[in-house]
Amino acid sequence: MARYSDITGRYVYLDLDGLEYRVYFEEAGQGIPLVCQHTAGSDGRQYRHLLEDPEITARFRVIAADLPYHGKSLPPDGKRYWEEEYKLTQAFFMNYWVRLVETLGLDRPVYMGCSMGGHLAADLALNHADSFRACIGLEASMWSGGFDRLWQQWWRHPRLSNDAKPAMMLSLCSPNAPEARVRETVWTYSQGAPPVFSGDLWYYALEHDLREAAGGIDTAKCMLYVLSGDYDWSAYPEACRALAEAVPGASYTLMEGMGHFPMSEDPVQFKKYLLPVLADIEQRSDV
Repeated sequence: MARYSDITGRYVYLDLDGLEYRVYFEEAGQGIPLVCQHTAGSDGRQYRHLLEDPEITARFRVIAADLPYHGKSLPPDGKRYWEEEYKLTQAFFMNYWVRLVETLGLDRPVYMGCSMGGHLAADLALNHADSFRACIGLEASMWSGGFDRLWQQWWRHPRLSNDAKPAMMLSLCSPNAPEARVRETVWTYSQGAPPVFSGDLWYYALEHDLREAAGGIDTAKCMLYVLSGDYDWSAYPEACRALAEAVPGASYTLMEGMGHFPMSEDPVQFKKYLLPVLADIEQRSDV
């Protein structure tokens, strides 16, 4: 007898900046909507373990989407995208999520993102608090200063093969994580279109900067939770803690022994840190 996953996948059409985007997303569960953003250069498969966790899906409607140009979300028709450089901008990234939430008819969902998605958690909490009840930033900091050189000289070099991206992602994973899960995380990075990862870093490394504005986040309107792994050399713990400390009412959790991709490289350990956050959101949502 066949064994099926409870995950369902489908496409939704979004109108953004005069273009129509065909966005792929997967979902499972019921309850408070929990929307999930993957890391730079990857796709929604990073959240498959959450989507198949009955303890979480019994209480939350988990939705993981592929950002346009990523995974199964192709570039938009009506745009000669091959004639221009792909760059993920902060404005597009925020508008995409606000529009996706509106289109799916979600009532102030919880947003959770990792790495570039983690950075976006704070940007959304600052600029779109009315659209989200809480934002969870995994490996999130105020600023990724110093990555501009990496973006310009490393990821864009013509001699750099597509093998370099997954190799570097391997260095961001924790040595404590199960090898099968680490290899799965790295595998997805070998499948992205060549310009996508470097283009995502335009937002992650250059545009995202909350050093002057983080204190303006109102956690009475939109709760903010920051979680970081101590083996992450990109958004390292001190930088993530600094973000939480700059936001009155924000929460910080150090995920001991974990790396840059907690939800995919070590979902069992990640769940231990995530469940208290989700329980707090549930309790505060009932107030």
